[in-house]
Amino acid sequence: MKIFISSLIRGFEPFREAARSAVTTLRHEPVMAEDFGAQPNSPQVACLQGVRSAELVLLILGEQYGFVQGTSGVSPTHEEFLEARDTKPVLAFVQEGITRDAQQTKFVSEVQGWQQGYFRGGFKTAEELKDLITRAIHDYQLAHAAAPLDIAVLTQSAVSLLPRARNGNSVQSPVLNLAITGGPLQRILRPAELEDRKLVNDLHQHALFSEPRLFDSTKGMESDIDGAALYLEQEGGARIQLDEQGGLVLRLPLERQSRRGHGFGGSFALIQETVVEQLTAGIAYADWALDRIDPTQKLTHVSIAARIDASEHLGWRTQAEDDAGPNSGTMGFGGGEEKPPVAVDRPRPALRFDAANLAEDLMVPLRRRRKNK
Repeated sequence: MKIFISSLIRGFEPFREAARSAVTTLRHEPVMAEDFGAQPNSPQVACLQGVRSAELVLLILGEQYGFVQGTSGVSPTHEEFLEARDTKPVLAFVQEGITRDAQQTKFVSEVQGWQQGYFRGGFKTAEELKDLITRAIHDYQLAHAAAPLDIAVLTQSAVSLLPRARNGNSVQSPVLNLAITGGPLQRILRPAELEDRKLVNDLHQHALFSEPRLFDSTKGMESDIDGAALYLEQEGGARIQLDEQGGLVLRLPLERQSRRGHGFGGSFALIQETVVEQLTAGIAYADWALDRIDPTQKLTHVSIAARIDASEHLGWRTQAEDDAGPNSGTMGFGGGEEKPPVAVDRPRPALRFDAANLAEDLMVPLRRRRKNK
């Protein structure tokens, strides 16, 4: 595979050669700025194209931050990291026993705090770096050898996790069902790990106290194993389900407390901002949960399927529209044709770094289907 080597070049040549040697020893192809030769594009564009062409990025950080480019406002290495982090696996290595300049210190902190599973440790000599990189690439290959990534299969897996739709003629409180599967598909948790009380407690505590919150602190919670899945549930509230493959299913209420008792059990409409809010909350929880159960990033991609249930009697409004006419609206009677879920797939880092766009990409087709019913 092609592996891009990102670091300061001037004064860092021995370390870059050590990285090259590690990559070629494992019979992979290093992608390095030194090898680009004459090109019609600027060095900045050439390096970013190199990042995009690679399957894996090695980020090597020493004492110097590097020259700040006028167009981007960051150093070339920093820009390469920003380009790679949402779309490529990144293995980071940090030089130790040196004094970093202020900008580099800040950059190192950003990288180490970005994705814990991608930080592979520190080095002092070129030989240590070569050994670290060799082991890291080998471990990466082992972790991702479980199965090839098949986006269609991954998406179908997410859709199949969604519970059976509960639309009908009775008026119920609307809920958002969100299923998240990671790929390549493989087992992440052993049965004993799924039953571990610490896992249950961690899932519960994060749902209760980390913003945005999934659980209501005034309600109790029950948990159990159902088949090969763990679930945590609040009566009349949110539900979390986690299986051995790391698949998550979240049930999130869409009726705001302040609107209960209004109309026929609530508002006459789904409120767009509430849908986005709950999508965002579910995405944030999935990001945390995957880091909790898969810290070494075996799962590199995610597919997300979403469906709104028990809502055939409701329209769709923005909060401003509902505030302007809270007592008006057209009520349906349910029983309509079941709407298929919407689904998206993304590299796993998008859960953290592109959550707002991800929530919007799910909300918009949900809204279209609601308004076109």
